[in-house]
Amino acid sequence: MSDINVLAIESSCDETAASVVRNGREVLSNIISSQIDLHTIYGGVVPEIASRKHTEQINQVIEEALKTAGMSLANIDAVAVTYGPGLVGALLVGVSAAKAISFATKIPLVGVNHIEGHISANYIENKDLEPPFVCLVVSGGHSHLVKVTDYGEYEVLGRTRDDAAGEAFDKVARAIGLGYPGGPKIDRVSNEGNPNAIEFPRAKVADSVYDFSFSGLKSAVLNYLNSCEMKGETVNQADVAASFQKAVVDVLTEHSVAAIREFNIKKFAIAGGVASNTHLRASLEEACKREGVSFYRPSPILCTDNAAMIGAAGYYNFIKGKISGYDLNAVPALKLGE
Repeated sequence: MSDINVLAIESSCDETAASVVRNGREVLSNIISSQIDLHTIYGGVVPEIASRKHTEQINQVIEEALKTAGMSLANIDAVAVTYGPGLVGALLVGVSAAKAISFATKIPLVGVNHIEGHISANYIENKDLEPPFVCLVVSGGHSHLVKVTDYGEYEVLGRTRDDAAGEAFDKVARAIGLGYPGGPKIDRVSNEGNPNAIEFPRAKVADSVYDFSFSGLKSAVLNYLNSCEMKGETVNQADVAASFQKAVVDVLTEHSVAAIREFNIKKFAIAGGVASNTHLRASLEEACKREGVSFYRPSPILCTDNAAMIGAAGYYNFIKGKISGYDLNAVPALKLGE
């Protein structure tokens, strides 16, 4: 079978990204234009600013991806694009660009779910990984525990009922004076703290063993900080960061191990921005070793939003004949498997 080259576009939040991926696993280029500095002063992503910046960057990023791969559109077999979930204005920029390229060149258009992209990042990093496996997807907007039954086929075992793990990291980081983005800063500062200094709650969702809830934990941290302020006590920033992080990591690990045991699948993967958290990686790696399960993780550059992961997912959709029409639209609340 001849090689299949996918041009992929990702613009769901605050990264404008384009990539060329061959046969779903080989990355020929992976260009990311980050807006993080623009949004840091606001303490989070401002949707209008994100959309405007995507519009400015998208063509240059696509051209750079093709140039770095040593290709033109004549070498491309499919155009894959994230169409949800994400910020509607941001998504529309990428979807519009992909549709324009497809319409002008008659290259097939493939819509990709952003969460599916995160899962597929593992195929790039781990050439031997094939379904079935269990995957924990943890990012700023999503916390999912997923059984990957086949390429492009998923069974969502659990999801967050309120805040995503990454969202909780950002809010707690802001509350303890670390600023945005919260995940990497808490990860770093917690190395200097005692993770057992403060006992924060581990929420259980009564009717679903695999669902997550982080809003109670976030509130517990805020209450602790308020209590310290009222009593005139000094807050140990590193201890709060370490104790909060341990509460999140404990819950994510516990749910993951429960799924590994119930479904008896010997492969477990992590994905998403929070998957680059060093403490979470260490905890899950240790748990998988204990359970006799192979552990897979993408390198940090493939955990954050990027287009290579969209190219990997797009390839498997394309070879299964999942082609999108020109009525493809941004779906900000898109669910996995829809």
